[in-house]
Amino acid sequence: MVLVGDRGMISKASIEQLQAERFGWITALKSGQIRSLLHDGALQMDLFDERNLFELGHPDYPGERLVACRNPALARRRAHKRTALVEATTAELDKVRARVARGTLSGAAAIGVRVGKVLNKYKVAKHFDLAIGEASFDFTLRHDKVAEEAALDGLYVIRTGVEKRDMTADDAVRNYKALTGVERAFRSLKTVDLEVRPIHHRREDRVRAHIFLCMLAYYVEWHMREAWRELMFADEEQDAKRTRDPVAPARRSRAALKKIASRTRPDGTPLHCFRTLLDALATIVRNTCRIPGDATNPTFDILTTPNSLQRRAAELIDAIVP
Repeated sequence: MVLVGDRGMISKASIEQLQAERFGWITALKSGQIRSLLHDGALQMDLFDERNLFELGHPDYPGERLVACRNPALARRRAHKRTALVEATTAELDKVRARVARGTLSGAAAIGVRVGKVLNKYKVAKHFDLAIGEASFDFTLRHDKVAEEAALDGLYVIRTGVEKRDMTADDAVRNYKALTGVERAFRSLKTVDLEVRPIHHRREDRVRAHIFLCMLAYYVEWHMREAWRELMFADEEQDAKRTRDPVAPARRSRAALKKIASRTRPDGTPLHCFRTLLDALATIVRNTCRIPGDATNPTFDILTTPNSLQRRAAELIDAIVP
């Protein structure tokens, strides 16, 4: 079993415990740890000139594998976002400086509160040096901090204790990215579909049983979603996902884009999301009937005749291999 956790979620103590219990694990380094690799020279940016992924080792991570990745598209997005936030913050701080200069805003406390609102809004305070006085305010952009952060744009490092013979570097990256699916599963469990909370039990064994049943229900839901991919707005080319570039941004296949654009299946019937498909299947009912006039007459059941969509959904469910 391999445990996948977001950066910072799997602590050093947790890793030691997982290793002691012989569990595999995958996580990612924090930005400060990546910066240390750059400063040590263990991670050299020119290595990304010909490829977007390579594996390395480091004395700070004995017995572990580090897989460095650089996504140019992600780098461009982060650079654009940072530039926009810095420009917006600068514009707002200019307004504060102008108010202080006009005398409409004074007092270090009042100026600090107004400046704090600006910084809390755009979350780039680390890029600015501030000088606040009783009747003065000034700021400067820390270009060194901006450049330091920009050096990490699009760069991330996967950290794992799984042996190479059990998992390639490419698969380590793919499995880490699968964490988004785990997050969607927890969201589905907690709020969207299964609503695991609130838990009204108090005894430990009953709480465990409640969680187990919810997990089992999600496991069934996952199989249903996989079986019904052709009926929903889902990419059916699963093999392509296992072989595509693990670092490059995920893209839908042409067939999936065509299907989504038409919003119909090849036979012309409309596509569904999981919820609307369940609603369509819910129209199949079993009616227990009795010939009127005599309460002693035997009863018999009549099932709704399924339409083509319902029949296909049942066939796909029956085809699931245990």
